Amino acid sequence: MKALVVAPSWIGDTVLAQPLFIRLHQRFPNLQLDALAPRWVAPVLERMPEISQVIDSPFRHGELSLKARRRVGRQLAQSGYQRAYVLPNSLKSALIPFFAGIPQRIGFVGEKRYGLVNCRHTLDKAALPRMVERFAQLAETPGSLLPRPLPTPRLVATGEQRTATLCALGLSLPDKLAVFCPGAEFGPAKRWPARHFATLADQLTARGHTIWLLGSPNDRPVGDEIAAAAVAPTLNLCGKTSLTQAIDLLAAASLVVCNDSGLMHLAAALSRPLVAVYGSSSPGFTPPLSDQAKIVHLQLDCSPCFKRACPLGHLDCLNQLSPERVLDACLNKVVA
Repeated sequence: MKALVVAPSWIGDTVLAQPLFIRLHQRFPNLQLDALAPRWVAPVLERMPEISQVIDSPFRHGELSLKARRRVGRQLAQSGYQRAYVLPNSLKSALIPFFAGIPQRIGFVGEKRYGLVNCRHTLDKAALPRMVERFAQLAETPGSLLPRPLPTPRLVATGEQRTATLCALGLSLPDKLAVFCPGAEFGPAKRWPARHFATLADQLTARGHTIWLLGSPNDRPVGDEIAAAAVAPTLNLCGKTSLTQAIDLLAAASLVVCNDSGLMHLAAALSRPLVAVYGSSSPGFTPPLSDQAKIVHLQLDCSPCFKRACPLGHLDCLNQLSPERVLDACLNKVVA
Protein backbone atom coordinates (compact mmCIF):
# COMPACT_ATOMS: atom_id res chain seq x y z
CA MET A 1 0.00 0.00 0.00
CA LYS A 2 1.05 3.58 -0.65
CA ALA A 3 0.00 6.30 1.78
CA LEU A 4 0.65 9.98 2.37
CA VAL A 5 0.92 11.73 5.72
CA VAL A 6 0.12 15.44 5.93
CA ALA A 7 2.62 16.25 8.66
CA PRO A 8 2.33 18.83 11.45
CA SER A 9 3.98 22.24 11.15
CA TRP A 10 5.81 22.02 14.49
CA ILE A 11 8.97 20.06 15.25
CA GLY A 12 7.71 18.59 18.51
CA ASP A 13 4.38 17.53 17.02
CA THR A 14 6.24 15.83 14.18
CA VAL A 15 8.23 13.76 16.68
CA LEU A 16 5.00 12.85 18.48
CA ALA A 17 3.57 11.58 15.19
CA GLN A 18 6.21 8.85 14.81
CA PRO A 19 4.28 6.24 16.87
CA LEU A 20 1.49 6.60 14.29
CA PHE A 21 3.97 5.86 11.50
CA ILE A 22 5.31 2.81 13.36
CA ARG A 23 1.79 1.52 13.93
CA LEU A 24 0.90 1.96 10.24
CA HIS A 25 3.90 -0.16 9.24
CA GLN A 26 2.80 -2.81 11.74
CA ARG A 27 -0.66 -2.90 10.18
CA PHE A 28 0.53 -2.76 6.57
CA PRO A 29 3.88 -4.59 6.27
CA ASN A 30 4.53 -3.53 2.65
CA LEU A 31 3.58 0.09 3.21
CA GLN A 32 5.31 2.95 1.42
CA LEU A 33 4.68 5.95 3.66
CA ASP A 34 5.52 9.42 2.33
CA ALA A 35 5.14 12.73 4.15
CA LEU A 36 3.98 16.11 2.89
CA ALA A 37 5.70 18.53 5.24
CA PRO A 38 6.95 22.10 5.61
CA ARG A 39 10.66 22.35 4.90
CA TRP A 40 11.43 23.42 8.47
CA VAL A 41 10.28 20.04 9.86
CA ALA A 42 11.53 17.89 6.96
CA PRO A 43 14.89 17.08 8.64
CA VAL A 44 13.01 15.39 11.49
CA LEU A 45 11.07 13.15 9.12
CA GLU A 46 14.26 12.34 7.22
CA ARG A 47 15.61 10.76 10.43
CA MET A 48 12.60 8.44 10.72
CA PRO A 49 13.07 5.06 9.00
CA GLU A 50 9.30 4.74 8.57
CA ILE A 51 9.17 7.62 6.05
CA SER A 52 10.16 6.77 2.47
CA GLN A 53 10.32 10.31 1.13
CA VAL A 54 9.49 13.84 2.24
CA ILE A 55 7.55 16.03 -0.18
CA ASP A 56 7.95 19.77 0.29
CA SER A 57 4.88 21.71 1.39
CA PRO A 58 5.78 25.29 0.42
CA PHE A 59 3.12 27.03 2.50
CA ARG A 60 3.73 29.32 5.46
CA HIS A 61 1.88 29.06 8.78
CA GLY A 62 -1.75 30.05 8.21
CA GLU A 63 -1.38 30.50 4.44
CA LEU A 64 -4.40 29.26 2.43
CA SER A 65 -3.18 29.70 -1.20
CA LEU A 66 -6.06 27.73 -2.66
CA LYS A 67 -4.77 27.71 -6.25
CA ALA A 68 -1.30 26.60 -5.18
CA ARG A 69 -2.73 23.81 -3.03
CA ARG A 70 -4.82 22.62 -5.98
CA ARG A 71 -1.68 22.60 -8.14
CA VAL A 72 0.28 20.54 -5.58
CA GLY A 73 -2.67 18.17 -5.25
CA ARG A 74 -2.85 17.59 -8.98
CA GLN A 75 0.88 16.83 -9.05
CA LEU A 76 0.44 14.27 -6.27
CA ALA A 77 -2.49 12.68 -8.11
CA GLN A 78 0.06 10.94 -10.32
CA SER A 79 1.62 9.14 -7.33
CA GLY A 80 -1.17 6.63 -6.76
CA TYR A 81 -1.70 7.15 -3.03
CA GLN A 82 -4.52 5.03 -1.62
CA ARG A 83 -4.72 6.70 1.77
CA ALA A 84 -3.91 10.08 3.29
CA TYR A 85 -3.53 10.69 7.02
CA VAL A 86 -4.21 14.36 7.78
CA LEU A 87 -2.64 15.13 11.14
CA PRO A 88 -3.39 18.87 11.56
CA ASN A 89 -7.02 19.64 12.30
CA SER A 90 -7.29 22.65 9.98
CA LEU A 91 -9.38 22.80 6.83
CA LYS A 92 -6.47 23.89 4.65
CA SER A 93 -4.38 20.87 5.67
CA ALA A 94 -7.03 18.57 4.16
CA LEU A 95 -7.20 20.33 0.80
CA ILE A 96 -4.18 18.78 -0.96
CA PRO A 97 -5.22 15.12 -0.41
CA PHE A 98 -8.70 16.09 -1.65
CA PHE A 99 -7.31 17.79 -4.77
CA ALA A 100 -5.03 14.76 -5.29
CA GLY A 101 -8.08 12.48 -5.42
CA ILE A 102 -6.72 10.16 -2.74
CA PRO A 103 -9.60 7.72 -2.06
CA GLN A 104 -9.33 7.47 1.74
CA ARG A 105 -8.61 10.72 3.57
CA ILE A 106 -8.30 10.05 7.29
CA GLY A 107 -8.38 12.59 10.10
CA PHE A 108 -10.29 14.07 13.01
CA VAL A 109 -13.46 16.07 12.54
CA GLY A 110 -12.48 19.73 12.60
CA GLU A 111 -13.09 23.08 10.90
CA LYS A 112 -16.05 21.74 8.90
CA ARG A 113 -13.90 19.32 6.89
CA TYR A 114 -16.79 17.08 5.87
CA GLY A 115 -16.09 15.80 2.37
CA LEU A 116 -12.43 16.74 2.56
CA VAL A 117 -11.87 14.11 5.25
CA ASN A 118 -14.02 11.09 4.42
CA CYS A 119 -12.79 8.66 7.11
CA ARG A 120 -13.53 10.74 10.18
CA HIS A 121 -12.49 10.23 13.78
CA THR A 122 -14.28 12.04 16.60
CA LEU A 123 -11.90 13.15 19.33
CA ASP A 124 -12.57 11.91 22.87
CA LYS A 125 -10.23 14.08 24.92
CA ALA A 126 -10.75 12.03 28.06
CA ALA A 127 -9.83 8.76 26.32
CA LEU A 128 -6.93 10.38 24.43
CA PRO A 129 -5.46 13.03 26.75
CA ARG A 130 -2.05 13.21 25.05
CA MET A 131 -1.25 14.48 21.58
CA VAL A 132 0.77 11.36 20.74
CA GLU A 133 -2.32 9.23 21.44
CA ARG A 134 -4.47 11.39 19.20
CA PHE A 135 -2.08 11.01 16.30
CA ALA A 136 -1.75 7.25 16.87
CA GLN A 137 -5.53 6.81 16.91
CA LEU A 138 -5.61 7.65 13.20
CA ALA A 139 -4.04 4.25 12.46
CA GLU A 140 -7.14 2.54 13.85
CA THR A 141 -10.70 2.15 12.62
CA PRO A 142 -12.86 5.10 13.79
CA GLY A 143 -14.46 4.26 17.13
CA SER A 144 -12.06 1.44 17.99
CA LEU A 145 -9.82 1.45 21.06
CA LEU A 146 -6.23 2.60 20.76
CA PRO A 147 -3.81 -0.32 21.38
CA ARG A 148 -1.37 0.32 24.19
CA PRO A 149 1.44 0.67 24.98
CA LEU A 150 2.37 2.99 22.15
CA PRO A 151 5.70 2.69 20.34
CA THR A 152 8.32 5.21 21.43
CA PRO A 153 9.71 7.81 19.01
CA ARG A 154 13.26 6.98 17.91
CA LEU A 155 15.24 9.17 15.53
CA VAL A 156 18.30 7.93 13.66
CA ALA A 157 21.61 9.68 14.35
CA THR A 158 24.65 7.61 13.42
CA GLY A 159 28.20 8.09 14.58
CA GLU A 160 29.17 9.05 11.04
CA GLN A 161 26.48 11.74 10.94
CA ARG A 162 27.61 13.17 14.27
CA THR A 163 31.24 13.21 13.17
CA ALA A 164 30.35 14.96 9.91
CA THR A 165 28.38 17.63 11.76
CA LEU A 166 31.16 18.27 14.27
CA CYS A 167 33.66 18.56 11.43
CA ALA A 168 31.43 20.93 9.43
CA LEU A 169 31.03 23.20 12.46
CA GLY A 170 34.69 23.03 13.44
CA LEU A 171 33.90 21.53 16.84
CA SER A 172 35.52 18.85 18.96
CA LEU A 173 33.34 16.73 21.19
CA PRO A 174 34.18 17.25 24.89
CA ASP A 175 34.18 14.42 27.39
CA LYS A 176 31.01 15.67 29.12
CA LEU A 177 28.76 17.79 26.91
CA ALA A 178 25.70 19.54 28.38
CA VAL A 179 23.44 21.06 25.72
CA PHE A 180 21.01 23.77 26.78
CA CYS A 181 18.02 24.64 24.57
CA PRO A 182 16.83 27.97 26.01
CA GLY A 183 14.25 28.85 23.35
CA ALA A 184 10.59 28.03 22.80
CA GLU A 185 8.94 29.25 19.62
CA PHE A 186 5.49 29.35 21.22
CA GLY A 187 6.32 32.29 23.48
CA PRO A 188 8.10 33.64 26.60
CA ALA A 189 5.78 31.83 29.04
CA LYS A 190 7.59 28.60 28.12
CA ARG A 191 11.14 29.99 28.56
CA TRP A 192 13.09 29.47 31.76
CA PRO A 193 14.94 32.74 32.57
CA ALA A 194 18.36 33.30 31.02
CA ARG A 195 19.85 34.10 34.43
CA HIS A 196 18.80 30.66 35.69
CA PHE A 197 20.37 28.96 32.67
CA ALA A 198 23.58 30.94 33.32
CA THR A 199 23.70 29.84 36.96
CA LEU A 200 23.11 26.24 35.94
CA ALA A 201 25.88 26.52 33.33
CA ASP A 202 28.36 27.54 36.05
CA GLN A 203 27.20 24.76 38.37
CA LEU A 204 27.57 22.07 35.69
CA THR A 205 30.90 23.46 34.46
CA ALA A 206 32.23 23.14 38.01
CA ARG A 207 31.34 19.44 37.73
CA GLY A 208 33.31 18.95 34.50
CA HIS A 209 30.71 19.67 31.82
CA THR A 210 31.18 21.79 28.73
CA ILE A 211 28.11 23.92 27.90
CA TRP A 212 26.76 24.45 24.38
CA LEU A 213 23.56 26.34 23.58
CA LEU A 214 21.32 25.23 20.71
CA GLY A 215 18.35 26.95 19.12
CA SER A 216 17.01 28.88 16.16
CA PRO A 217 18.14 32.33 14.99
CA ASN A 218 15.32 33.74 17.14
CA ASP A 219 17.07 32.25 20.20
CA ARG A 220 20.38 33.94 19.46
CA PRO A 221 19.74 36.94 21.78
CA VAL A 222 18.83 34.78 24.79
CA GLY A 223 21.86 32.61 24.03
CA ASP A 224 24.06 35.71 24.08
CA GLU A 225 22.45 36.74 27.37
CA ILE A 226 23.21 33.37 28.96
CA ALA A 227 26.79 33.34 27.67
CA ALA A 228 27.38 36.88 28.99
CA ALA A 229 25.89 36.13 32.42
CA ALA A 230 27.73 32.83 32.94
CA VAL A 231 31.19 32.94 34.46
CA ALA A 232 32.11 29.68 32.75
CA PRO A 233 32.83 29.56 28.99
CA THR A 234 29.52 28.89 27.23
CA LEU A 235 29.32 28.37 23.46
CA ASN A 236 26.25 29.93 21.86
CA LEU A 237 25.34 27.94 18.72
CA CYS A 238 21.80 29.31 18.47
CA GLY A 239 21.13 30.16 14.83
CA LYS A 240 24.46 28.71 13.71
CA THR A 241 23.32 25.18 12.91
CA SER A 242 20.79 23.62 10.61
CA LEU A 243 18.08 21.48 12.20
CA THR A 244 19.87 18.39 10.88
CA GLN A 245 23.07 19.50 12.62
CA ALA A 246 21.14 20.27 15.80
CA ILE A 247 19.84 16.69 15.81
CA ASP A 248 23.39 15.36 15.55
CA LEU A 249 24.68 17.63 18.34
CA LEU A 250 21.81 16.62 20.62
CA ALA A 251 22.64 12.98 19.89
CA ALA A 252 26.21 13.62 21.06
CA ALA A 253 25.21 15.22 24.38
CA SER A 254 25.79 13.67 27.80
CA LEU A 255 22.93 15.80 29.16
CA VAL A 256 20.27 18.07 27.65
CA VAL A 257 18.35 20.79 29.51
CA CYS A 258 15.36 22.16 27.59
CA ASN A 259 12.24 24.20 27.85
CA ASP A 260 9.08 22.52 26.54
CA SER A 261 10.04 22.87 22.89
CA GLY A 262 10.66 21.01 19.67
CA LEU A 263 14.29 20.41 20.62
CA MET A 264 13.10 18.80 23.86
CA HIS A 265 11.15 16.23 21.85
CA LEU A 266 14.15 15.65 19.58
CA ALA A 267 16.39 14.99 22.59
CA ALA A 268 13.82 12.56 23.99
CA ALA A 269 13.58 10.71 20.67
CA LEU A 270 17.39 10.47 20.64
CA SER A 271 17.30 8.84 24.12
CA ARG A 272 19.54 11.44 25.70
CA PRO A 273 19.55 12.10 29.48
CA LEU A 274 17.12 15.02 29.53
CA VAL A 275 15.77 17.54 32.02
CA ALA A 276 12.64 19.27 30.72
CA VAL A 277 11.52 22.54 32.32
CA TYR A 278 7.78 23.30 32.13
CA GLY A 279 6.03 26.60 32.83
CA SER A 280 2.81 27.61 31.09
CA SER A 281 2.35 24.29 29.29
CA SER A 282 1.38 20.86 30.54
CA PRO A 283 3.58 17.75 30.68
CA GLY A 284 0.34 15.79 30.71
CA PHE A 285 -0.44 16.79 27.11
CA THR A 286 2.98 16.83 25.40
CA PRO A 287 5.52 15.12 27.68
CA PRO A 288 8.93 14.04 26.44
CA LEU A 289 8.46 10.40 25.47
CA SER A 290 11.55 8.84 27.00
CA ASP A 291 12.50 7.02 30.16
CA GLN A 292 15.67 9.13 30.06
CA ALA A 293 13.67 12.33 30.71
CA LYS A 294 13.02 14.09 34.01
CA ILE A 295 10.29 16.75 34.10
CA VAL A 296 10.70 19.74 36.44
CA HIS A 297 7.80 22.10 37.13
CA LEU A 298 6.28 23.87 40.12
CA GLN A 299 2.62 22.94 39.59
CA LEU A 300 1.36 26.34 40.73
CA ASP A 301 -2.36 27.03 40.90
CA CYS A 302 -2.05 29.39 37.91
CA SER A 303 -0.34 26.85 35.65
CA PRO A 304 -0.63 25.42 33.16
CA CYS A 305 -2.34 28.41 31.53
CA PHE A 306 -1.25 27.57 27.95
CA LYS A 307 -0.60 31.27 27.26
CA ARG A 308 2.25 32.65 25.16
CA ALA A 309 2.97 35.30 27.80
CA CYS A 310 2.13 35.25 31.51
CA PRO A 311 -1.40 36.70 31.88
CA LEU A 312 -0.60 37.71 35.48
CA GLY A 313 2.65 39.44 34.58
CA HIS A 314 4.90 37.63 37.07
CA LEU A 315 5.84 34.32 35.35
CA ASP A 316 6.24 32.71 38.78
CA CYS A 317 5.98 29.23 37.27
CA LEU A 318 9.46 29.72 35.79
CA ASN A 319 11.01 32.60 37.76
CA GLN A 320 10.55 30.68 41.02
CA LEU A 321 11.90 27.44 39.55
CA SER A 322 15.42 27.68 40.94
CA PRO A 323 18.64 26.58 39.22
CA GLU A 324 19.35 24.39 42.25
CA ARG A 325 16.18 22.39 41.68
CA VAL A 326 17.04 21.87 38.02
CA LEU A 327 20.62 20.98 38.98
CA ASP A 328 19.32 18.26 41.31
CA ALA A 329 17.36 16.81 38.40
CA CYS A 330 20.45 16.99 36.19
CA LEU A 331 22.58 15.16 38.73
CA ASN A 332 19.97 12.41 38.88
CA LYS A 333 20.28 11.93 35.10
CA VAL A 334 24.08 11.85 34.80
CA VAL A 335 27.08 10.70 36.75
CA ALA A 336 28.42 13.96 38.19
